[in-house]
Amino acid sequence: MLQQLGVAFDVLDVDVPEQRAAGETPLAYVSRVARDKAAAGALRVNQGDVVLGADTEVVLDDEVFGKPRDAADAAAMLRRLSGRTHAVISTVWALGAGREECAVCVSQVRFAALDENDIAVYVATGEPFGKAGAYAIQGRGAVLIEHLEGSYSGVMGLPLFETGRLLRGFGINPPA
Repeated sequence: MLQQLGVAFDVLDVDVPEQRAAGETPLAYVSRVARDKAAAGALRVNQGDVVLGADTEVVLDDEVFGKPRDAADAAAMLRRLSGRTHAVISTVWALGAGREECAVCVSQVRFAALDENDIAVYVATGEPFGKAGAYAIQGRGAVLIEHLEGSYSGVMGLPLFETGRLLRGFGINPPA
């Protein structure tokens, strides 16, 4: 997705714990994980380089829906989301040149009412795996979504408007 902004970048594969602490709000959790990813990446680049870290989670009733463990977990998540509106929180941190800046994007997504067949067919595609909340708005999961209020790219995992603004603040100017 970062390619859409027209900036040069390298992807750094980092491993950070993604466990919500007791009493931690969903927003604080998503922000912390994104910052931890950026900080881990910053340890692997040249001083002065700008590093982005991002995290996106689905939240319903104050519960953070991570990535499903298996087909049964994916189906359970989709049942919970069926016919309801949930939040998708995307947070991006930029670290570099002795500075840290954060951008947050919260979108509201309403799922259509899904029956067991809808859920089984979607889970069988394999698309829910590796996706927060067990769906991908940019794939077949688009047919599950009745309404979106907010950022399509934020629901995908990287809010491009907010990311572009962060980069400009660090002197990196994506072409308009």
